[in-house]
Amino acid sequence: MSKTKTTGTTHYEILFIIPNKFTDDEAKTLAGQVEKTLADNGAQITKREYWGKKRLAYEIKHNAFGYYGLFEFDLEGANLAKIDSVLRLSANVLRHQIVVKKQKSEAELAKESKIRAKIDSKKAEAEKKQEEKAKNASASAEPKAKDQRVNLKDLDEKLEGILNADDLI
Repeated sequence: MSKTKTTGTTHYEILFIIPNKFTDDEAKTLAGQVEKTLADNGAQITKREYWGKKRLAYEIKHNAFGYYGLFEFDLEGANLAKIDSVLRLSANVLRHQIVVKKQKSEAELAKESKIRAKIDSKKAEAEKKQEEKAKNASASAEPKAKDQRVNLKDLDEKLEGILNADDLI
């Protein structure tokens, strides 16, 4: 048995870019066509994401923007080459990339969600501390501003002293 070819279904992820010449609704329709191409070739789609219009890192065929889509699917390895060639020849897909994706177990998903919750709580605490710091800074700045106010009478006296001085010039 070959080490590179596997038998049975494998979990894949495909990321594709649709050109900017289409509207958002048309791009969603084209993403549906990519999904149909996958399904017609025996793929069982497990995850669908439409990211919308994003700026490309570099221009591709004179396009600076593109509509991104991502699908995760299970498929036998023999059908993967056919999907790849259909998408490569499609004028409606600027670029696509298919990679093997490791499926996560329930324990791994639970561990990730626990870590994500911990990160979110730390971010919330940091934001709360920053808000308190900003309130304290603004509260401490107000009394200084009040103390720095000059009485109008004192200002007039200083101005008179300057104008009456003999060595102005």
